[in-house]
Amino acid sequence: MKILIFAGSTRTLSFNRQLARVAADMARQAGAEVTLLELSSLDIPLYNADLEARGTPPDVIRLKEILFDHPGWLICSPEYNGSYTALLKNALDWASSPVEGDPHWSQGTKAFTGKVVGLLSASPGALGGLRSLAHLAPLLRNLQCWVAPQQFALGQAGSAFDADGQLLLAQPRAGVESVVKQVLWAAKRLTS
Repeated sequence: MKILIFAGSTRTLSFNRQLARVAADMARQAGAEVTLLELSSLDIPLYNADLEARGTPPDVIRLKEILFDHPGWLICSPEYNGSYTALLKNALDWASSPVEGDPHWSQGTKAFTGKVVGLLSASPGALGGLRSLAHLAPLLRNLQCWVAPQQFALGQAGSAFDADGQLLLAQPRAGVESVVKQVLWAAKRLTS
């Protein structure tokens, strides 16, 4: 099973990027073929319909292809002002925008339809970014994704990781693992 994992942050010391790496390790241990995507590796400008009218940027097409190629996704979403990040929203807006006249990408939801998506978050606060997941889930459902009911929000993330980026405590590890396993289970069934 191919699974795509990415964080809605580009900050070097991002807790959500650390959480994405933990989830990637768990998915690999469960037998999945993992793509750990760094959104900063793609040159995706701020969404602008006038810019889009001049041609969809090549890295947006690349993002669409990456999303389409993976039946299961894990998104690690930071919480900014009670919601998900502008970076994540921008990437999803571009990826869901139809490419006029393109035989592969003329339907905006093509890269999203039927994908099984697990949601994770990490935050230094007590709620662990839970509000970002509450906002992100309806957006993904609107794009025709299957959002896994199991989610995990890591609170007090500043003290949750060891020097190697691994989770220190068993309870958070079990929380992440439950989301990973549910996404792999559901993606396998939906694609068979």
